[in-house]
Amino acid sequence: MMNFRAKPQAALGLAALTVLTGWAFWPTFTTLVHLWNTDDGCSHGYLVPAFSAYLLWSRRDRFPKSWSPRPVLGLCVIAASWALRIVAGIRFNEWPEAVALIPFLVGITLAFGGWPLGKWMLPAFGFLVFMIRLPYRFEVALGTPLQDLATMVSTFILQTLGQPALAEGHTIHLRDMKLEVVQACSGLKMLFTFVAFSSAVCLIVKKPLSDRLVILASAIPIAIFVNVLRITGTGLAFQWVSGDVVHQWSHDLAGWLMMPLALAFLGVELWVLKHLIVDLPTRAAAR
Repeated sequence: MMNFRAKPQAALGLAALTVLTGWAFWPTFTTLVHLWNTDDGCSHGYLVPAFSAYLLWSRRDRFPKSWSPRPVLGLCVIAASWALRIVAGIRFNEWPEAVALIPFLVGITLAFGGWPLGKWMLPAFGFLVFMIRLPYRFEVALGTPLQDLATMVSTFILQTLGQPALAEGHTIHLRDMKLEVVQACSGLKMLFTFVAFSSAVCLIVKKPLSDRLVILASAIPIAIFVNVLRITGTGLAFQWVSGDVVHQWSHDLAGWLMMPLALAFLGVELWVLKHLIVDLPTRAAAR
């Protein structure tokens, strides 16, 4: 076991590795920042490292007082992360090339602090995966099924509301108008962002594991439902209001309201869980 304050050379080594990490992964950082600035589905990326830092701060009371360095294990993990990064770079696979940063950080942590420090920092490191864009193959594989689902359910709701809606492929016909459910309207990006927010909630709320799993699992249907509401609302605006400018405004407004509406549903779910499941006092407490 080692007390970190008694080893200033460990602090110097950690600082040197931090600088090395910044230099080695600088191209990845610049690519991520570019995506956060240009891709709406990745605009939450700035919040991810900030939340990871906050998570560490909120867990400061559990900071290990003594460390047990595992330099060999740490170097093995670092070597594996570099191998992943090199192979991904050769194959032009952006996602594994970027995600290699996470095991690299884990390796540094294990090398200097061992399992005590690794367990303390692991949730923050794991959350960093949400700052990286989904793999392209994953987007392609899920995009079309989500488009199909959004088109089908939105058409059904419009018909239930008395609108003459008819689905043809990914197009919803409304009288003489066509509502295109394009790839961007599949809700996949919204789904990924909302899963990130839901995961953050699971990490900070003081609830049993079963409640956290329910919150995390509900993120998918909530995101899909909110996207359906967006398409349905846009279709109703097409029917009730005329003018291309109004249609574009209603479409953009519906897009902006997706995340606040999803968070509102999540808040309602938290309220229901709080009142539905009551923690019974233990016998010791009752006495």
